[in-house]
Amino acid sequence: MAIEFGLDTFGDITRDADGQLLSGAQTIRNVVAQAEMADSVGVDFFGVGEHHRKEFAVSSPEMVLAAIAARTERIRLGTAVTVLSSDDPVRVFERFSTLDAISNGRAEVVLGRGSFIESFPLFGYDLRDYDALFEQKLELFVELLKEEPVTWSGTMRASLDNANVFPKTENGLRTWVGVGGSPESVVRVARHGLGLMLAIIGGSAARFRPFVDLYHRSVASFGTTSHPISVHSPGHIADTDAEAWDAAYSGFEAMNNTIGAERGWPPYSRARFQNDIGPEGAIYAGSPDRVAAKIADTITTLGLGRFDLKYATGTLSHEAMMRSIELYGSEVIPRVRALLDARS
Repeated sequence: MAIEFGLDTFGDITRDADGQLLSGAQTIRNVVAQAEMADSVGVDFFGVGEHHRKEFAVSSPEMVLAAIAARTERIRLGTAVTVLSSDDPVRVFERFSTLDAISNGRAEVVLGRGSFIESFPLFGYDLRDYDALFEQKLELFVELLKEEPVTWSGTMRASLDNANVFPKTENGLRTWVGVGGSPESVVRVARHGLGLMLAIIGGSAARFRPFVDLYHRSVASFGTTSHPISVHSPGHIADTDAEAWDAAYSGFEAMNNTIGAERGWPPYSRARFQNDIGPEGAIYAGSPDRVAAKIADTITTLGLGRFDLKYATGTLSHEAMMRSIELYGSEVIPRVRALLDARS
C-alpha cells in the first residue's frame, strides 16, 4: 500500500524576528505560503484546523484552503479538523464540494467534535448536547456524501425531505473522522464507513494499536468500507537535533502552558519535552534522520496509510516552519519510504 504523508497546521499566531506577535492576517498569508512550499517539495496532503480563539488565526479553513488551491497544483487539501458539532452538515458539504471544484478534485474533509469548545456558545449550541450534536450531524453528513436527494430527521437541526444539495462533486468527497482515542468514537467511524484519523498528541503510538484493531474488527462486523488509517502528531524538523529542539521547545511550552492554565495541567518543562521527543513520546522533533526513523516506526506499529505531521505549535517562527516543511518533503519522506521498503 502506498503511504501518504501530510502536514497539518492550526494557523498558530507566531512571532516576527523582533519577537512581536504577528497579526492574524499575516499569519494566514504565511499559512498559504507554507502550503505552497509543501506542494513544491512533494507532500501529499495539507490540513488546516478550525479554531475560534486568539492563539489561532484560522476560523474558516475552507477560505484559506481555497486560496491555497489556486496557488498549488497537486497537494490534497483538507481540514484538521472541521468542528461538525457546531456547524451545519449541509453547509459543510457545500463548502467542501465547492473547494473540490476549485482544486480540481483535491479536497477532503476531516470531521471532529472539537477539543476546544469556543465554537459552541459562539454559534448558539448547548454543551450539554455535545455528544448528540456530533452523532446526529455525522449521520446526516454521511447521507449527504451519497450526493442523492436526502430525507432525514433528528432533534438537533431541521429535518430534510427529499432535499438536493449542490454543487455535486465529480468523484466523491474523501472523508475522515478525527478521534482522540475513545473506543466508542472508533466504532462510530467504522459504523459509518469513514476513514479513521487518530490524533496522537501524548504518549507512545503503540498505545493506539488496540484502537486500530478495533476499527478493523468493527468494519468487518458492520460490513462497511475499510479505509487506510491516519495519524496526526506534532513535531518540528531542522538540520540538527539540537537546532530542532531549541527552536521547538518555546512553542510547545507556550501552547501547553496557555491551554494547561485553562485545563489544570502542570507547567510544561524541558524534562517533559525531552521525554515527549523520545521513543515513547508523541512529538516528532529533530533532524531528518531522527524524525524519519520515528515516523517509520509509527507507520509499522500501527499499519498506517497516512502520517500527518502537525508542523506548527505555538510561536515557532514562519521561517523555521518553512525550513521544517522543506526538510519534511525533501529528506524525511524519502527516508521513511526507504526504511519501510527495507523492512518489507
